[in-house]
Amino acid sequence: MKSEKLSITPADRVLEVKEYYFSRRLREIAELNAKGADIISLGIGGPDRPPHPEVIATLAEEAAKPGNHSYQPYVGLPALRKAMADWYEKWYGVTLNPDTEIQPLIGSKEGILHVSLAFLNPGDGVLVPNPGYPTYSSVSRLAQAEIYNYDLTEDNGWLPDFDALEKLPLDKIKLMWINYPHMPTGTPATIELFEKIVAFGKKHNIVIAHDNPYSFILNDEPLSLLQIAGAKDIAIEMNSMSKSHNMAGWRVGMLASNPTFINWILKVKSNIDSGQFKPVMLAAAKGLAAGKEWYDEVNEVYASRRKVAEEIMTTLGCSFNPSQKGLFLWGRIPDGCESSEALADKVLYDASVFITPGFIFGSNGDRYIRISLCATEENMRRALDRINNMKK
Repeated sequence: MKSEKLSITPADRVLEVKEYYFSRRLREIAELNAKGADIISLGIGGPDRPPHPEVIATLAEEAAKPGNHSYQPYVGLPALRKAMADWYEKWYGVTLNPDTEIQPLIGSKEGILHVSLAFLNPGDGVLVPNPGYPTYSSVSRLAQAEIYNYDLTEDNGWLPDFDALEKLPLDKIKLMWINYPHMPTGTPATIELFEKIVAFGKKHNIVIAHDNPYSFILNDEPLSLLQIAGAKDIAIEMNSMSKSHNMAGWRVGMLASNPTFINWILKVKSNIDSGQFKPVMLAAAKGLAAGKEWYDEVNEVYASRRKVAEEIMTTLGCSFNPSQKGLFLWGRIPDGCESSEALADKVLYDASVFITPGFIFGSNGDRYIRISLCATEENMRRALDRINNMKK
């Protein structure tokens, strides 16, 4: 019997997005390593060191309790929300009601989806930075929103050009993504910048969504958008324990805003996931209570690695701003290089070192590369040696 040929196609939204760059690239690297390549990865921003010992001890202790394995509240444990509020008060000077102004997240990447689905109807406009985190664009496409890229350039210090923003059809735009300290450029936040952004959002009735996972990495002055008077009226801030607390695989993030916005986002989130593992939440609360010595120790390690990353950039003939903050080093490739992708490919195939080409963050990143600090100093020096040998 001849089988009938089926004609099944995915939803249009699936055709609007590509597999995440790092998903594709890491699969290729795994194949190369299986053939004996021994590639050193300086691409992904995934901390390679463990969380605070008390975090791990709390997880083990709580996971051993028979009653801790059931579903948990969609809004997270009260103990975790209080720890998040206390953390904001201690480090940013921002007062939040833990019952109504905080929503724990299974990582901020999921939070980007929750926010987008809560605020964007098909066809609504969303402001996305170029260069910027690729997930802002891909999730906006999944939400069937219309993307308006706003340029960030080295000449303008990688800051928004508010005169250019005013020329966009702002009556169509409902949401704006910002991210400072900025990924991938490392541009730090300033109170002046945040004041301008809040004023812009209020003027045009645009929700400002600030993605803030890097404010504690190589940064002596962590800032929050919510420090600005009246910001909570139109702003949402996401934060993450992935980078600042070495808990990337634990999937613990948070979102802070006014109670109305939190409630709308919860409506979306509660229909998508079923909360987090109770021992993970209790361990996260312990991590948020860490003192200044924890952040100092983390940054001491990153500072040493950063010096090697700067040597790698110099060896490749790239220029960079030494005032960058965060988990990466962003550098401009030499004028003689064809593109960031071509340079990254050369380093991968000729030196067995994976660095990130800037084009994946948007067209304004094409003449740049990014080096992650999430490799041991020993491996970073091995990478430097390989690149030096490659250039001979």
